[in-house]
Amino acid sequence: MSQPPDIPARHDGLLRHLAVAAVLAVVFYCAGFSWIEHRRVAQGPWEIAFISDGAGRPSLRISQPALRISERLSFPDDRVARANLAELVKFREATTNLPFGEMLLQDPLYLPGTVTLRLFGHRIQVLPRTLVVDQQEHAWKAGEEIVVRGAGNKGQ
Repeated sequence: MSQPPDIPARHDGLLRHLAVAAVLAVVFYCAGFSWIEHRRVAQGPWEIAFISDGAGRPSLRISQPALRISERLSFPDDRVARANLAELVKFREATTNLPFGEMLLQDPLYLPGTVTLRLFGHRIQVLPRTLVVDQQEHAWKAGEEIVVRGAGNKGQ
């Protein structure tokens, strides 16, 4: 009887399968991460200009170009130490230092997100659907000026 010919050992290439799986996982991860990051920042941040006139009367110009929002808040009964101030703050990432007022909450996960400030005892909440001043909603109206009077609620 003759011997059967030697059949070469089959190399399934476990290493090759693992390498292909790893490459596919990295490709899908990078594509998914890039897509999610693009969606997260696509509309851009809130842009709030902190302004004061020569007498130190403060105001805010709130804008969000992608949503076509541009509105002004003025505080005629209040004063800030820095007169003739004009400083723009873009709320892309966590922001704590403001020209005046206090940052209460910022949620920049999906821009423009939510920004909540305390200014002169008034609580200002900036949302894509509405502006809330002292728990009173104001629909976004291009170019409108909202005058905020009174001492506000210091405990808010």
